[in-house]
Order: sequence, then C-alpha cells, then structure tokens
Amino acid sequence: MSAQTANELAGRVGKIPSRPHKRFNKRALLGMAYATPTALFVVIFFLIPLILVFVMSGSDWSLLGGQKDTNFPENFREVVDHRWFWQSIIFTFKYTAIVTVLLIGLGLGLAMLVQESTRWKGVLRTAILVPSALGLASASLLFYALYSPQVGPINPILSSLGLVDSSSAILGTPDGALWATVFLIVWRFSGFYMLLLLVGLQGIPHDVYEAARMDGAKPFTIFRRITIPLLRPSIALSTIMCVTGSLLAFDQFYILTKGGPDASTMTVVQLIYNIAFESKKDLGMAAALSVIVLAALIVINIFQMKVLRDPDAN
Repeated sequence: MSAQTANELAGRVGKIPSRPHKRFNKRALLGMAYATPTALFVVIFFLIPLILVFVMSGSDWSLLGGQKDTNFPENFREVVDHRWFWQSIIFTFKYTAIVTVLLIGLGLGLAMLVQESTRWKGVLRTAILVPSALGLASASLLFYALYSPQVGPINPILSSLGLVDSSSAILGTPDGALWATVFLIVWRFSGFYMLLLLVGLQGIPHDVYEAARMDGAKPFTIFRRITIPLLRPSIALSTIMCVTGSLLAFDQFYILTKGGPDASTMTVVQLIYNIAFESKKDLGMAAALSVIVLAALIVINIFQMKVLRDPDAN
C-alpha cells in the first residue's frame, strides 16, 4: 500500500465521527427551539414575578406611591403584628382540614359507587361530574344567589326548620358562612376527586379481590388491606392537590362573604388582597405575607409527600 493511499484512508477514517456529531447538533437545536417558548413563558410569568415579590417584600412599596427604600425586615414584622394575621391562619387551616376530609372521603365513596358496572353507571358519573365543568367564580355567584334571604330558596327552608333566623342570611354568621362555603366547594369539586380516585381504583387488578374473597376476607378487610394500600398514590395526589388548593382559597370567600362577618372567614390569600388593595394599600406588606405563604406551602407539601408516599418505594 502506497503512502498516498494510507493517507487517504486515514483522512476518511478521521471524518467519520463528524457526521453523527452534526446530526446531534441539529437535534439539540431542534429540541431547544421546541423548549424555548415554554422557557420564556416560565421566565416571564413565574421567575420574574417571583423575583419581584421578593424585592417588594423587603421594600417600602405602596400601591400609589411606588417603591421608596429598602426596609427589610420591617414588612415581615408588620405582617405578623397585623390584627388579622393569626386569625386568618387559624381559619385557613380549619377550612383546609374540613374540606380535605370531606372531599377525599366523599370522592372515594363516589368512586367506589360508580366503579361497579350498573345500568345507570354512565348517567351517574356524568351527573356527578357536571358541577366540575362550572368555573369556581360562576359557582360562587350561583350559590350567592341561592343563599340570598331575598330571592334565594335555601334561607326560607332553613328558617322553617328553625336552623336559622328568618331575619338574617345564612352568610350572616361565622358558622353559617363557613359551612355554606364548604357545601359549595364539596358540590363543585367532589366529582373531580371522584374521577382521580376512580382512575386509581380501576388500576387495581380484579384478581387480587377474587383471591381475597376466596380466602374468606370480609368486605371491610378487603377495603382496609387491599383497596387503601393499592390506592395510596391516588389518595396522596388528591390530598396534596386538595390541601394546596384549600390553603390558597380566595374566590369563593371573596364572592360569598368578603371575609366577614367581622373577618371570621378571612383566609390568608384574602388578607394579602386586603393589605395590598383595600385597607393598607401596601404592596410591600402584601409581598412579605406572600413570601411567608410560599415558604409554608413548600414545607407543608414536602411533609405531605414524606408522609403519604409509598413506604415500599425507593
């Protein structure tokens, strides 16, 4: 073999790896092109507002006057000393506990009800899911009209039963306002959580139930030893979503109660709105409370994931 032929072969061999490298670069550029709109969306609508909230939380930033100077950690001190701070936290956790128990329990019960192959299964599923298609603000306005003592049908019925005073509205007392809102949320979201848990139930093999019945297991034992453990991932997802959504409750209380009566139904998110746009008009204090809520949500969700995760998972 001549020296010239050897050099030509060496040159060809040296050029072979460059072709896959070029294809890889094209795929990488194509992937970046697909990901760029999503990345821009996250930066513009999440990262930049998040950074702005942190800046505002450490600044004297009024709604009308704008930013003046840095006053960290004065905003956090003023928020903690606010007259409604601890009251709103206690009420928010109370509301979250009630709603979570009712929605997960009712959702699981409805999922088990519509899981069975019956003649009216499709109609029943549709009827339960219909409220989930209605927006929360629209549902809140609907129930506001139903609870109205002037035109609503609910107040006269409860008055005839002696449950409420005929001269006052259901939303006029702290307990009435709380349970009226809870009823709205359960009506609106029970179908959604039924659907989440129904997907988990349908993923459980029927052979497991048949084997348990052949061994003489009773229905309650099957439910406790088979259904609940195998449904754990779906229950964990539903619980995390329900707790997070309840801690951030705003629309329903703002429309139905405006935080009343006497701030008895003031949630933490309502307090943020109140400080920013109504009573204080102080965006710095509102941002400081938002940072506290964000930190609390991170801690609560980490705790939930540790408690609710599958113990057999790595």
